[in-house]
Amino acid sequence: MTGLLGAAHDWVKAAHLIFVIFWMAGLFMLPRYLVYHQEALAAGRLEEAALWTEREGKIRSIILTPAMIVVWVLGLVLAANLGMFSGAPGLGWLHLKLLFVVLLSGYHGWMVGYAKKLAAGRPTLQGRQLRMLNEVPALAVTLIVVLVIVKPF
Repeated sequence: MTGLLGAAHDWVKAAHLIFVIFWMAGLFMLPRYLVYHQEALAAGRLEEAALWTEREGKIRSIILTPAMIVVWVLGLVLAANLGMFSGAPGLGWLHLKLLFVVLLSGYHGWMVGYAKKLAAGRPTLQGRQLRMLNEVPALAVTLIVVLVIVKPF
């Protein structure tokens, strides 16, 4: 379907997917950084903790946040191209995908907030909990890919 985008549709879709990969890479990396940061704090290795704070800031500003913004912009353009905002039928899968992307964006925001807590020396979770939270992006991307490819409804 080309809709409003015409011949640019495939290029926009390709760019969207490329930035999804960048965003997901960051979403897989930052939780690990948080685990290492928290372990350094717990062990009293303050210089190492400061390095993790710096690394977390870089991954957020260079990869995570810019990629998420591009994913959202291109994703909304693609959704409009499919007719999501004009009431096109058969897009239940897209609505559910959008819900998962909203939740993933919330997870992104939570991680940024937790990184700031760690930078202030105020961890509130255990390392095991952080490791379990590291699985959230994998679960979300699995569900999103199935919805996009299979379009079950």
